[in-house]
Amino acid sequence: MHCDDITLAFDTSAAHCAAALLCGDELLAQQHADMARGQAEHVIPMLDALLAQAGLKWSDLSRLAVGIGPGNFTGTRIAVAAARGLALGLAVPAIGVSFFAARAQGLPRPLTVVEDARRGEVYMQQFSPEPEPPCLCHLSDAQSCGAGAVVGSAAELWAAQTGAQVVRPAYPLAEAIARVAYEQRSQTHPRPAPLYLRATDAAPPSDRSPQLLT
Repeated sequence: MHCDDITLAFDTSAAHCAAALLCGDELLAQQHADMARGQAEHVIPMLDALLAQAGLKWSDLSRLAVGIGPGNFTGTRIAVAAARGLALGLAVPAIGVSFFAARAQGLPRPLTVVEDARRGEVYMQQFSPEPEPPCLCHLSDAQSCGAGAVVGSAAELWAAQTGAQVVRPAYPLAEAIARVAYEQRSQTHPRPAPLYLRATDAAPPSDRSPQLLT
């Protein structure tokens, strides 16, 4: 097929590998596979298959879009590293899209996006209508937040605290990432980087460093 504006989006920030392909704002193809591990081995073959399904080549791409989290530390880094490498090799821009922006895509404002962060906490960002800074907060703080609809994996818990209306995402995650990137195509973007709202549980070793002999 012929298209002058192709967006290839993908995400591995959770227990999945997902990708979507747009021609302008028209969805050409998408794939989603649940997996607890192995995203690093599956993401490029999935992208290859998606392009082949649409009759396109890597050289046809206008831009890449990648999910930057928040989410699984390793999964997010896999996708971001792949996007950076592909963008460099293909000489196309790579646009990082947060989970919040993707989930809010196509939904009316005011809106709160809440994703389960475990430990009684949620990753949260409010759009009212412009996006406020994202944060990690406890569910007990929900009542102090603004009104409006709520979307995300923790939406039911959030609504129980606030009485907010629960809404469903307008698009599957990878397609939403692609649509956000397409809408932002005329903007200048920094290189994609993981969005971390919680410090890693890993800690540096407490042992002293070995002495260097000279």
